[in-house]
Amino acid sequence: MAHELTRRRFLAAMAAAGLSCRMPALMAAPKGDVMMNPIPSSGERLPAVGMGTWRTFNVGGDQYLIDQRTEVLKTFFDLGGTLVDCSPMYGSAAEVMGEALDTLNAREKLFSATKIWTGDGDATRQQDRESRRKWGTERFDLQQVHNLVAWQQHLATLQQMKADGDVRYIGITTSHGRRHGDFARIMETEPLDFVQLTYNVLDREAEDRLLPLARERGIAVIANRPFQGGRLFRRFQSEALPPWADEVGCRNWAEFFLKYILSHPAVTCAIPATTSVEHMKENMGALYGALPDEKQRRRMAAYVAGL
Repeated sequence: MAHELTRRRFLAAMAAAGLSCRMPALMAAPKGDVMMNPIPSSGERLPAVGMGTWRTFNVGGDQYLIDQRTEVLKTFFDLGGTLVDCSPMYGSAAEVMGEALDTLNAREKLFSATKIWTGDGDATRQQDRESRRKWGTERFDLQQVHNLVAWQQHLATLQQMKADGDVRYIGITTSHGRRHGDFARIMETEPLDFVQLTYNVLDREAEDRLLPLARERGIAVIANRPFQGGRLFRRFQSEALPPWADEVGCRNWAEFFLKYILSHPAVTCAIPATTSVEHMKENMGALYGALPDEKQRRRMAAYVAGL
């Protein structure tokens, strides 16, 4: 594998020479400190906005689109992000991520998060190896069981892999509000570092049980689908922000949606996905400035619900 990675990085470096003239210069981060949250099981701190790759990085071998996604990733790193989340379910996203990381030579900036997604409970290590090959990394920071598929077998293997030093953190995921009962039972009984679940200003079911349980159990929370896969923008982009938006540190809808999520005390990181450099800049703006308090959170949710 080492020979294969070396060869791929050499080829990527050759391609980078052509891409670099089209890449934007390193941009200055907004003023202020990046919002960082601790991983409860270790105390390690993560920037509160990460990046998802579902749909957005599944572009096959189209070099124009790969270069464009590389610019999106560069912007993410430039503005303070580290955690990138992927899955074998996401088509070519892992290969595209590996090529982008090669081009940017940015693995030292990365907190790598991916998933095990196979019904074969004996294939955990094999899928982890394949994902590492595609990303071009020796070890993932976080490996998660995707949507609880064969979770008993995969989680047992991941626990051993963590003990052996083959992965740093382990967790489980769900999305679209599925299987919250099963999810809670696993959180109550298994030693998890992370959970990933759907949470946004309209999808708030996780507030009832899962988020309080994560705080109680000392489990980091990654919020997926923070924009409902883009539907929140399609629904509300034409509406005006409330006149008091600046009181909660929000200059646009992306910051409004993300700061609602990040202001929940159980949430460690949200992972919006985008194909646009400009949208990435808006997303990363949520890493800076004030967060709403509990009274302001209720006001934010009520404002959106009333539109």
